[in-house]
Amino acid sequence: MENRVRNARIQAGLTQQQLADRTGVTRQTISLIEKGSYNPTLRLCLEICYAVNQSLDELFWTDRED
Repeated sequence: MENRVRNARIQAGLTQQQLADRTGVTRQTISLIEKGSYNPTLRLCLEICYAVNQSLDELFWTDRED
């Protein structure tokens, strides 16, 4: 899943560990999400959005390709 979590995390001034602590997951999970290797649950997506103060659309929206 393509996402903008890494850029949002950096803009918020958070390390992967700090974001992990705020969302209740491990640093490794945040790393995998940023790489697009792990598809987080909707609940986790929302927790990430709250932590970096951005919307779900801003972080995870992708246009459908035909």
